[in-house]
Amino acid sequence: MSPTASHSGEAELSDPWVALEPGSDPLERVRVLRRAHETFTEAGTVPRPVRSVVADSWRRSARAGVGPDGTASVELTDGDLGSYRAEHPLARVMPLFRELMGTFASDGEHLLAVCDAQGRLLWVEGRAGTRQKADGMNFVPGARWAESAVGTNAPGTAVALDRPVQVFAAEHFIRRVQPWTCAAAPVHDPRTGRLLGAVDITGGDWLAHPHSLGFVQAVARAAESQLALLTPAPTTTDTLGLTALGRDEVLLMAGGRKLRLSRRHSEIVVLLSRHPEGLTGDELLCALYEDESVTPVTLRAELARLRRLLGAGLLGSRPYRLAVPVESDIAVVERGLSTGAVTAAARAYSGPLLPGSQAPEVVRLRRRLADGLRAALVARRDPDLLADWAHAAWGEDDLDVWRTLAAIRPAAPVRARLKELEAEQSAPPRWAEH
Repeated sequence: MSPTASHSGEAELSDPWVALEPGSDPLERVRVLRRAHETFTEAGTVPRPVRSVVADSWRRSARAGVGPDGTASVELTDGDLGSYRAEHPLARVMPLFRELMGTFASDGEHLLAVCDAQGRLLWVEGRAGTRQKADGMNFVPGARWAESAVGTNAPGTAVALDRPVQVFAAEHFIRRVQPWTCAAAPVHDPRTGRLLGAVDITGGDWLAHPHSLGFVQAVARAAESQLALLTPAPTTTDTLGLTALGRDEVLLMAGGRKLRLSRRHSEIVVLLSRHPEGLTGDELLCALYEDESVTPVTLRAELARLRRLLGAGLLGSRPYRLAVPVESDIAVVERGLSTGAVTAAARAYSGPLLPGSQAPEVVRLRRRLADGLRAALVARRDPDLLADWAHAAWGEDDLDVWRTLAAIRPAAPVRARLKELEAEQSAPPRWAEH
């Protein structure tokens, strides 16, 4: 899909997540966006030159009761702010943010900002003159910049959508913020997938370049990696750490030991982790074996070997159960999907669950997890997440994902691969409709 002419005669962006494509005229784009903003605030309609991510955000802002002449309110001050951010998980990676983004915060034109999952600014750093200008719109520590409070803005919209986002000039919903441009990316707890907040750069029009979006996303990922090193997964007997996605043999962290289980033991541990209340021998037989001729004696022998391998006290019986809580990569993906944190879920998904397993219950769980994630990706329409899935071994033949990716990011290789898939799967080509 090449850029098409809009009703106003302006070119529509071919990638809705890019605020300003290379070669565009920033001043002309600002004029177009200001006219579009006035049209929306007066008539409630969004002209086509406005990116879909921004148009959706404007509508959410209006439904939340945000006015175009509003301002952010300060919710945390003085001691309350100091104690809150000292205890916040992102405090541990502030040195990393300063190291990676310090050149922007010290160049006199940009600000480094970090917000929590509710869109409250915890840190705003940069040259005194730039901070003073930002004070005029209450872009200060302790102020609430959630999208529902101040409308479209990079940190607030990033935590609302749980994905990196740029907001350019008059794309901001509140008029007093429109002289600024910003780019922000969400940061997650690497172990649980929980959204912690977002890191943001605020400054001039340069930040509308596609590279700035990739940069701030890379900073967020570096922070998550740093958090993973600072907060390793529990390895005591109080918790079992289970890694089962993208591998045929489970990796189990138990009592400080790292164990690689056989395929059958992997299936048993995965199933028991799904049923903390325990499973009877008959229930395990049905879940593990398609062949009804397999006897309870065979299963008891497998469980006895697994009990010796795990050590005393970890595998209970009557019913069979794991005696300690389990933290698994399966649960991280499921939490992300259940809370709408699709980006975190996609990052935690390293492949199908025990792909070689034919155990009936494992097959059902594998299919449900993969289908749930791919459906969320198609609904989110994030080209980066879709491309990651499409180019992975498990997504290379996924026709729905390739169709969605081609509609959003119609690069020649994407269109060519989609054409191949539609021919292979005897499906009528549909990408041209988009």
